[in-house]
Amino acid sequence: MAQQYEFAGHSGSPMGADQSAIVAAASASLACTRSLRAARDAVTMQATNTPVFAGWDGSILQARQLQQQLAQRVVLQDQVSTAPQVLAGFDVGFEDDGQTTRAAAVLLDAHTLLPLETHVARLPTSMPYVPGLLSFRELPALLQALALLSRTPDLVFIDGQGIAHPRKLGIAAHFGVVTGLPCIGVAKQRLAGSFTEPGPERGEHSPILLAGMQIGWALRSKPRCNPLIVSPGHRVSMQGALEWTLRTLRAYRLPEPTRLADRLASRRGEVMSDVQGDLLG
Repeated sequence: MAQQYEFAGHSGSPMGADQSAIVAAASASLACTRSLRAARDAVTMQATNTPVFAGWDGSILQARQLQQQLAQRVVLQDQVSTAPQVLAGFDVGFEDDGQTTRAAAVLLDAHTLLPLETHVARLPTSMPYVPGLLSFRELPALLQALALLSRTPDLVFIDGQGIAHPRKLGIAAHFGVVTGLPCIGVAKQRLAGSFTEPGPERGEHSPILLAGMQIGWALRSKPRCNPLIVSPGHRVSMQGALEWTLRTLRAYRLPEPTRLADRLASRRGEVMSDVQGDLLG
């Protein structure tokens, strides 16, 4: 039976014992709801944790520079467990005319793809949307949702870009570098690069190229639907990102981890008594 938890900016949530660094990251990210400068100061003080926004002065220019630096730490090799037990899907939505960021996390059985837990974290939105800087807006809430998980996922899927990004650090890559978790980005639209339209059948795909280098895949996940943009985020290879996404597809356009998280983040599954049935349906 799927369990659900909600977080509204307070502590006391369950999580896997072997990811204590995630707690520090989540605690630091909570300060992002106060101000950009407070966020910078708070994460800088987390000496034992990989900083979320360390050294950021709040400017767009420096955010882009930080992305370029963090992109150098992305690992594009398969380091997923050989016998994965649990997967996680994450997505973000907004409430109150964008004033509240709503991050949804779904923990799934890696074999059946059925949801085990669902979680929602709500935080005040820390900054407006800036193209290419999505992680600076959404990562704090995502880390809070991650901290709610009772088990550490073997592989994470995030609704957004991995390295298929102008500076090769989309939200899935940023999330992966900060948490150390294997991560894949599955986006609905292209942000960077170009590709040849894949064939019409499910599973057909073509590489996405940026300056002559592959940064992801355009994947036809369902006939008569626009292709998904799939790219590795961290600790997953280019081929691994494609294979894992195909492995988690069912009858829908989105793979199960992000499909279920999308339903929760978009508020279609927000009623507590209906969440389990909604996600299993």
